[in-house]
Amino acid sequence: MKFILGKKIGMSQMFDAKGNIIPVTLVEAGPCMVLQKKSKEKEGYDALQLGFIKIEKKNKIGKSMKGKEYRHIKEAKTEDAANVGDEVLVSVFAEGDTVTVVGTSKGKGFQGGVKRHGFAGRNSTHGAKHESRTIGSIGQRFPQHVIKGRKMPGRMGFERVTVKNLKVAKIDVQHNMLALKGAIPGHIGTLLQISGK
Repeated sequence: MKFILGKKIGMSQMFDAKGNIIPVTLVEAGPCMVLQKKSKEKEGYDALQLGFIKIEKKNKIGKSMKGKEYRHIKEAKTEDAANVGDEVLVSVFAEGDTVTVVGTSKGKGFQGGVKRHGFAGRNSTHGAKHESRTIGSIGQRFPQHVIKGRKMPGRMGFERVTVKNLKVAKIDVQHNMLALKGAIPGHIGTLLQISGK
């Protein structure tokens, strides 16, 4: 399995061979360093641990980070032949590949039921003053408490989101850039985990 860590740069657009406009998300992917290789014999499963964005300032590096001085460290289950110290570059992917991207969605704070769950709200006439965006009744006479899992106002966003079947539109090996067709979760600068077959 191919795996790399990246940082969301923003959205753009490009033209395909037929002259159609394609919306793309630009991602700065890698270079990543292989920090640890796990095996079935020792840890019970095959995996690679990758580090992304090296920490330059000495005062930011703790004793427990010795040998792993990277801002982002993630692990992927893979039987890849890479060894500790190898670099993983954006060239592991090719144009036309299908990838899966995992990121953290934008945090939207505390939101009401209309925005968070798509509730219709109350009617705007017949005495419903200042009630247009309330959620209405949340229960019944029995069991006389709010049932678990009830859709209600609350914190929205800032969740782990997986987007599957995204096409690699273009690769720029020189600048470690990856153009993926479509939208990707998260704000500009968010950490992304990109994996493919």
